[in-house]
Amino acid sequence: MHKIESYLPQLEAFLCAAIRADDAVSEAMRYSLLAGGKRIRPCLALEFCRICGGDVDAALPVAAAVEMIHTYSLIHDDLPCMDDDDMRRGKPACHIQFGYANALLAGDGLLTLAFETLSTASLPPERLVRACGILAQCAGHLGMIGGQTMDLANEGQSVGLETLQQTDRLKTGKLIEAACVLGCVAAGAAQFQTDAAVQFAHALGMAFQIVDDILDVTSDDATLGKPVGSDAAQNKNTYVTLCTLDGARQAAQQYTNDAVAALAPFGEAGETLRQLAVSLANRSM
Repeated sequence: MHKIESYLPQLEAFLCAAIRADDAVSEAMRYSLLAGGKRIRPCLALEFCRICGGDVDAALPVAAAVEMIHTYSLIHDDLPCMDDDDMRRGKPACHIQFGYANALLAGDGLLTLAFETLSTASLPPERLVRACGILAQCAGHLGMIGGQTMDLANEGQSVGLETLQQTDRLKTGKLIEAACVLGCVAAGAAQFQTDAAVQFAHALGMAFQIVDDILDVTSDDATLGKPVGSDAAQNKNTYVTLCTLDGARQAAQQYTNDAVAALAPFGEAGETLRQLAVSLANRSM
């Protein structure tokens, strides 16, 4: 069976070569982009490209672009005006290491570099144009940024489960959706395959965020690589606060089951993604 980890050496090499300048902002960009992490989103893009019959090598810039967007969002999330976290992936956050201004610019630089990188993919022009639009929409004010806006507005407020779900679908789920759909676009996938990818992404994104909520309560700083308990400290609404710890665990399992079920159209080719969904639900860091 194909292993999702097999993409990592190629991805890391591509990301290492992506930032060529040596100024302070470029150093901050490189610091955060190469700080580690599971590379879940770019691996999703490459795996969906593969199981839809596409050229994985040609999709590498597409996958890297998604990871650049994700990294920029983490840099900005950690800033004092957002979540105000000092640690990320077991290292000082970008603004702690390089200062507020350089971190802000590093995030902006990675956002811009993402679309420059995407434009270099050896794909038919119509696929590139579509991919660019999808990534912009999923990352923008109606997607990931919209979710972050809702997350900030929810702090200290009493919100219902529906509002929390919408926040999570945008804040976490939309970039996961972008990764899955961009893999399909790169491969020239059939519509039924893209539809299945969207359903998988929606369920996986919810499960992923709920497990994050759980780990913020049950894990520790060393294991998680970032401060735990920050949700409670900022009076954030989470699945744990709204549904209890047991309720959150049940919800994560249900969404994981939904993600696995969404892969049915891919048959045996979807086994790697099935195993990834299960492993993410059971992760401890």
